[in-house]
Amino acid sequence: MKNLVFIITIICFTQFSFAQDILDGAYKKDIRDGSNERLIQPYQHVREADVMWSTKIERVIDLREKMNQVFYYPLRPINDRQNLIDVLVQAIKEGTLTAYGNASNDDEFQSPMSPSEVENIGLNQLGLQPMFVEEIEDPETGDAILDTTYNDFSDYAHDVKKYRVKEEWFFDKQRSVMEVRIIGICPVIDRRDEDGIYTGETSLFWVYFPEARKILSKAEVFNHRKNDAARLTYDDIFHKRFFSSRIVKESNKYDRKISEYKEGIDALLEAEKIKEEIFNLEHDLWEY
Repeated sequence: MKNLVFIITIICFTQFSFAQDILDGAYKKDIRDGSNERLIQPYQHVREADVMWSTKIERVIDLREKMNQVFYYPLRPINDRQNLIDVLVQAIKEGTLTAYGNASNDDEFQSPMSPSEVENIGLNQLGLQPMFVEEIEDPETGDAILDTTYNDFSDYAHDVKKYRVKEEWFFDKQRSVMEVRIIGICPVIDRRDEDGIYTGETSLFWVYFPEARKILSKAEVFNHRKNDAARLTYDDIFHKRFFSSRIVKESNKYDRKISEYKEGIDALLEAEKIKEEIFNLEHDLWEY
């Protein structure tokens, strides 16, 4: 009898151990369960007296470009990977990241979103109601009943095809380096009518990038080199500039975007001109 009890105990313990140790892979990643805090590469301290030149730049990351598709995929969470908009919205709703409203002009982070705005994030900007009620016919009795449908931003998150990025370029004379610091990012969603026809773009919200780094450093992305053992995070992607973008605005006395005074190919040439000026400035500051 004792042997039988002992055998049953061993079997139960073994099954419990197998249930606890199920892994989708050959080893356990610390980043998945948060047992190991991911270190963030800190920014070098910069004194105002050491900054001899600076300018603010706004650029747009288009997720339809091949290099930027790591921000868009996967469409649904896969194991340890989520697309960027899902990472941001989840953190905002959990309260670990602050979203700033009035996204069209609140790139100075002055208007934190209220709890109700966070709950209906994205729906307000798209002009959608969080709850839709319509009268339908009961298929069994034929009586009229009310059918309630709850909208959720996850149904429209895949329409986020661009990100606005606000950053500052500066030259630190103490270290003799030109550097760039990302200040904020803002997802941009495509608006569509009832027939699914594209009608324009809407900026959703701004997040303060230094605050978001802690969240982004725990969100892994697919490595283009197909090496799952050397995964990158969204913080790595931004910090190492592994993305393609175009400049849409530089600091100016009129506070206007390039599109307000240039069109078509001229706007693209103006963006390249700004990029070249920054490069030439750094080059000219060196003595040979």
